[in-house]
Amino acid sequence: MPLTPSATRELLTGLGHTPRRSLGQNFLIDGNIVRKSLELAQVAPGDDVIEIGPGLGTLTSALLEAGAKVWAVEKDPVLATHLRQTLGTRHPQTFDLLEDDAVEHPLAALTGDRATAGAFKIVANLPYAIATPWMDAVLGGSLPARMVLMVQQEAAQRYAAQPGTKQFGAISIFLQSAFDLAPGHRVSATCFYPRPEIESQLLHLVRKPAPFIFPPERKLFIRGLFQHRRKQLGSLLRGRLADDGAGWLARLARHGLSPQSRPEDIPPARWMELPALACVQPS
Repeated sequence: MPLTPSATRELLTGLGHTPRRSLGQNFLIDGNIVRKSLELAQVAPGDDVIEIGPGLGTLTSALLEAGAKVWAVEKDPVLATHLRQTLGTRHPQTFDLLEDDAVEHPLAALTGDRATAGAFKIVANLPYAIATPWMDAVLGGSLPARMVLMVQQEAAQRYAAQPGTKQFGAISIFLQSAFDLAPGHRVSATCFYPRPEIESQLLHLVRKPAPFIFPPERKLFIRGLFQHRRKQLGSLLRGRLADDGAGWLARLARHGLSPQSRPEDIPPARWMELPALACVQPS
């Protein structure tokens, strides 16, 4: 079970540790949310599960007790030491901890066939400061079968945003091209210690049967277009895409989109049709 707020404070005091806002250290203190995370992820004995920022090990303990092999990455050296001395001692065969930056190691230490097979899952109380760069890193490699992520509600809205809305952007396109969004769960700020100033959400993502991964150069190009999201595509593509994007614009026209459309109007399925880039990058 998660620690109570008072027990969390006592443990942190004993470790000589003050929660670091820069690392998004808001520790989960609600057992219902832990159970909901495992339920949504359909965690079963023998599953390979990646956890980002395990902190004091509340979610980690539940994953291990469910029979999962946990691959965790923790940047904070104090918390990493605590985890090795507790969970590492109790679960030496099923708990693998990497002390490093999750953006540089988005799948922790999971590598080789176990990673490329794509049978693993990711369940994490994701540090808010790294949510989007970490997600972008995940979307560039081996994709998990399922992800259940605690994220800031504003981030969840960007990831799930639909075309034509202010929240819709490059990360919406990259994520929705690879994953379907399943029903998640809203999480109150009272479920954490220290209490954050924002509401959170359990984001539930299921890998598509045929996920699409954008090549790095195409991701860079799309991000560049969204830096001018209110400009029309016709003018944005001029001189930046081979034939000024005429072929792609013609395909868009078959779906009721025109050169006057803006980047935020184009759904993920149409961005997936963007031709290989013999182009000048947007400035």
